[in-house]
Amino acid sequence: MVCTARNRPGVCYRVRDNVERFFTRFVEEGKATVRLKEPPVDVCLSKANVSNLKTFLSALRLAHQQTDVAALPLSALVPAKTSEVEKPKTKMIITSKRDYPLTKSFPYSLEHLQASYCKLARIDTRVLCLKKLRKLDLSHNHIKQLPATIGELVFLQELNLHDNHLESFSSALCSSTLQKSLQCLDLSQNKIKALPIQFCQLRELVNLNLDDNELIRLPFKIGQLDHLRFLSAARNKLPFLPSNFRKLCLENLDLFGNPFEQPNPLLPNIQLKIPLTLLECAARATVNYRIPYGCQLLPSHLCKDLEVAKTCQCGSACLSSFIQLTVTMNLHHVAHTVVLVDNMGGTEAPIICYFCSLGCYSQFLDRYLQSSADH
Repeated sequence: MVCTARNRPGVCYRVRDNVERFFTRFVEEGKATVRLKEPPVDVCLSKANVSNLKTFLSALRLAHQQTDVAALPLSALVPAKTSEVEKPKTKMIITSKRDYPLTKSFPYSLEHLQASYCKLARIDTRVLCLKKLRKLDLSHNHIKQLPATIGELVFLQELNLHDNHLESFSSALCSSTLQKSLQCLDLSQNKIKALPIQFCQLRELVNLNLDDNELIRLPFKIGQLDHLRFLSAARNKLPFLPSNFRKLCLENLDLFGNPFEQPNPLLPNIQLKIPLTLLECAARATVNYRIPYGCQLLPSHLCKDLEVAKTCQCGSACLSSFIQLTVTMNLHHVAHTVVLVDNMGGTEAPIICYFCSLGCYSQFLDRYLQSSADH
């Protein structure tokens, strides 16, 4: 007997005196199972012609009982027609709780799965076993938390979680294989207040939708997303943009409906510490002299501080000693198409700036005052 199952193609099994049991309860539905002794496997038969299945099982019983091959009721094999061969299912769309499969498993061949309006409170563990998934749409559900195992979907390119109850996005996902695969992420209409520092490790992101959340800040190293082309964070609670925002190169940007503060460069937030701490000196030296760093070379707490270090206009690093202020930036500097920031027709937003010393701040202030005088 030759098995042509998906996971055991072309495996041959001995039948003579090797069948432990026949399961034929559902033979009228074209289903049966043959349990072998050695190796101990179950050969499952399904979607068979009932008459042909009964003949086949009869032949197996006779073969098991060591009947001569010539006496077996075997018919000549006829190749199946193309129309009779079921192709692996690659797409499944479910748009109601009633249609959601509770007893049947999802086809392992799925590449695109949509399960919307199903009132899901969590992500089904069966979905996380679909290793070929490229697009997963779980919009319009009640999901509150994302399991780290989503990061094991190594081919996942699009993840849609629009209109759920998410309050955070796991840092574990940012450090998973999604770093290499995820291109489109929709987190709109949730309850997210902030994204983790590690979020900017998702370097393949092209399209990011953060609309209608409760974001009070964007990832401060968002400029590292150098493939990002479409960014929407409308109707959040953003008071200003991070300084790293300047490094983005977008095709489309939408920041409408955020309560942006009115910038005032003449009222800086001064956090200078004189003299500088040893930690501050070490961080600045590491950046200024372009010293490669890692936990095997430098103390781990210094490496963690460097990961979140601010950058002065001069390029120097700042940890806890800095001058902070916000200035106005025209969003057309980072995006080709900009949705108006407010109903007044503006395309400008406040962006945060850092200075490592009074000297750097003074140079900036001179330029700012000169520019104001020219206008």
